[in-house]
Amino acid sequence: MGASFSALFFTDCLSSDSSFSSSSSPGLGDFPESCVASIIGYLDPPEICKLAKLNRAFRGASWADFVWESKLPPNYQILVDKIIPFVPENLGKRDIYSRLCRVNTLEGGTKKVWLDKSTGGVCMAISSKGLHVTGIDDRRYWNHIPTDESRFHSIAYLQQIWWFEVDGEVEFPFPPGSYSVFFRLQLGRASKRFGRRIINSENIHGWAIKPVRFQLWTSDGQYATSQCTLNEPGKWFHYHMGDFNVENPNSWTKIKLSMTQIDCTHTKGGLCLDSVVIYPSKFRERICLPDNDKASRHFHEANAMATFIGQVSLLSLVPVFGAATAAMVKYRSYNLFRYIGKLLHIAMGIILMMLPDSKPAPRIPTSNVNAEHHPETSSKEAESVELENEENKPLP
Repeated sequence: MGASFSALFFTDCLSSDSSFSSSSSPGLGDFPESCVASIIGYLDPPEICKLAKLNRAFRGASWADFVWESKLPPNYQILVDKIIPFVPENLGKRDIYSRLCRVNTLEGGTKKVWLDKSTGGVCMAISSKGLHVTGIDDRRYWNHIPTDESRFHSIAYLQQIWWFEVDGEVEFPFPPGSYSVFFRLQLGRASKRFGRRIINSENIHGWAIKPVRFQLWTSDGQYATSQCTLNEPGKWFHYHMGDFNVENPNSWTKIKLSMTQIDCTHTKGGLCLDSVVIYPSKFRERICLPDNDKASRHFHEANAMATFIGQVSLLSLVPVFGAATAAMVKYRSYNLFRYIGKLLHIAMGIILMMLPDSKPAPRIPTSNVNAEHHPETSSKEAESVELENEENKPLP
């Protein structure tokens, strides 16, 4: 039954007109830009830019202002005035997003601000030259070392000091949200020899005796503090200071921060100070890992992401195909739904072929089983009965 059902609808589908497969059949290029823009508005900005390469409809939809306005921070106009010096009046929202995602330098190169490309969150970095470091001008204590391991291409290296204190201050119009503040530090001085990274850890001392104290203040009264013992030489770590929240999109948040280890009973040395970084708090788990371990982390993330995509890809496509179906109902939907109906019939036929036959097996009468399956046994029994009858007959 299943085979005949499948063949019936498969033959009907092949014998129908081929207008759906002709050049006039609807395709991705026939979607209206407004429909495409409504769909891709749910995607991340990098995915939108990739889909723009498909055809003209997707390319035009990827430039829609309402798509990118939802990706921009609520106070993006204030950020533009602060970060981008010269902005044309007719600049589109996509161009604004692209310019804000670039690493923009402020205050003589001591601060850098950018948007995360995937989430649109504001990120900031403050170099060691933009911080107030005790004894930084005395070469007996501190040295500025050029390096390619810093986004500022320079770090401050501590030779030896009794009173260790680093202070900083920044005022910026952060969008509403939660933010985390980190110090990027490393024990030991890195160098390269024959293309290999080598760590000089001879000068590291004084950090295991007492922990370093981190403190954070904001202009609206928020305060956070933490302590941490510096260890594991040769790795860049983001040491978490604390978090702060921003609620008003039109206000400027002023932040004061400090890192101290002021126990003068011993000296401290062998520390590299790169910068202070401010990220959205949802990045904390990713940032707190040492930079040397991020490659292995990305490998495990790729495996987990592949599994996750395999599980939810069908569910995530439901709203997309729902919107696409609604669009095709309005634009040349007759051939589409006729073709889909035939495909469903074929699928039903295949499913019926895979199902077991529902007819019960014929029942065999129990009285004839032994006779049918053991003919030799029944004949022998008949011969034995005849012999017994012969024996019971009277003698002549």
